[in-house]
Amino acid sequence: MSILNLWSIGHFLQWSFLGRFIFSNWYLFFFLSIGWELLELFLPYDFAIESWENKISDIIVNILGFYFGSYLRN
Repeated sequence: MSILNLWSIGHFLQWSFLGRFIFSNWYLFFFLSIGWELLELFLPYDFAIESWENKISDIIVNILGFYFGSYLRN
């Protein structure tokens, strides 16, 4: 399993959209982003089974996507 995958593109696009059009609160972003990654630890679905490196890269991609969306807002 690679650190960046097709889900990473989805994460980036999702958080870019949310950062651009929906909200600009970084605290809410961190709560939702990290909360989802923690929730995936307990989900019984195949898409939620990832390595720790992939979870960390997901959070980094989320941050980049939200930053990009927030940048486009301004």
